[in-house]
Amino acid sequence: MIDSHSAMITSILIGNPGNKRTLGWQQALRSQGQRSALELSYARLLHAIRAGETLPEVLDSMYRRSQHKQSREAVGITAIRRSRVTAPGLLSDYKWIASQPVLLRLDAPGENAAVERGLIALGAVDAVNAHDDSLLPLAAHTNQGDLTYTAARRLEGQYGRILYPAQWFRGYCRLLSWLHAQVEQYLPQAQWMNAPAEIALMFDKRACSLHLHAAGIAVPATLSQTATTYTPIRSYAELRQQMEAQRVHRVFVKLFCGSAASGVIAYQYQPRTGAEIAMTTIGKEQIGGETIFYNSGRLIRYTETADIEQLVDWVAGEGMHVERWVSKASLDGQAYDVRQLVCREQAGHAVLRLSRTPITNLHLRNKRLLLAEAGLSQAIYASIRSTAQHALAAFPDSFCAGLDVLVPRSGKEPLIMDVNPFGDLLYRVQHEGLGTYEWELSRWLEQWRKEMTDVD
Repeated sequence: MIDSHSAMITSILIGNPGNKRTLGWQQALRSQGQRSALELSYARLLHAIRAGETLPEVLDSMYRRSQHKQSREAVGITAIRRSRVTAPGLLSDYKWIASQPVLLRLDAPGENAAVERGLIALGAVDAVNAHDDSLLPLAAHTNQGDLTYTAARRLEGQYGRILYPAQWFRGYCRLLSWLHAQVEQYLPQAQWMNAPAEIALMFDKRACSLHLHAAGIAVPATLSQTATTYTPIRSYAELRQQMEAQRVHRVFVKLFCGSAASGVIAYQYQPRTGAEIAMTTIGKEQIGGETIFYNSGRLIRYTETADIEQLVDWVAGEGMHVERWVSKASLDGQAYDVRQLVCREQAGHAVLRLSRTPITNLHLRNKRLLLAEAGLSQAIYASIRSTAQHALAAFPDSFCAGLDVLVPRSGKEPLIMDVNPFGDLLYRVQHEGLGTYEWELSRWLEQWRKEMTDVD
């Protein structure tokens, strides 16, 4: 019988090595007395897909390259042939798969220009060894992309530019599909912390909103005619037509796969005068006769129709999610919403994001406040946590996520604005005396030990 309290887990961490996310998770493992995870970089996986390799071949290659840096015990691999072997033969040497649980954690693919180019290339129509769009939500409404595989691989870095987001997302979903299939075939006993299919679903704001609504979770109403199917709005002209027909004068226009306020436009018009205002982080400029769009890192106010039309048309061309504007509750004269971390059925770390503008994201230098310090009533506090818990329950194959919760000024029930599978990077906040990664890991180990005890 395995002592569940002293047993070690074997884990594989998929991310961009050396960034604050992967470093944080490795530190959490050490703090729990666990060995470090074997790190699989997105760059290495992209190479494997291009080369037609299998996941075991990737693991073998990584192990052989790291032999001089760490012991076999540190990566949890007990016996691997030094010579090149076929995937089935290699797996026969992975005795740890049969005797130990294997935890698979997917982390964010961002903050790496080479990986960004690789994912855009993977999303190209002519991409090599990558045409599995089975995990792509709303595939019929997701841009095929104009950039060829070769052109994408040759993209030059332009700091802050928002590069081909729909094609990037298609490429990321193809990578997730490849991973899902490889794990099912070669690592059947492994457990995903968050399943690839649900990560893809969370990422697509259009599909995620439909999914949550179908599960009975309150979300901001969309401008679509029905809440059960996605009705694309393809241009600024169509947006205005829908707003006028439904007598809606304020909306949030969102790039369907954006994060950190990327591609978000708070738009409103005055029906009597025709005056318009769009507040957004999207900047634009002309370079070589081409209009490029970039993250400005600050809110920009547009009032000219030509500028607003150009912005909305670009977002619509990539894929647009349009929500009716819901006024947020305020605290000390500032509107707020809440980033709430949830693991399984338990709500943990939470941060209030306060702003005097409609967009509260913290990277825009908005104010942050711990939920426990905000002085909210116990009823509101409980409602935020309960709403977030119920929302994550709509993703049964996902262990944890950061959920953005909107508390309406009207006093109605909270709404889920966003479900972020990588929304656990919260600074200077603890729950039960632990940081976010330590708490997530402790919760997962608690569940694993319970499962082991039940089996015994």
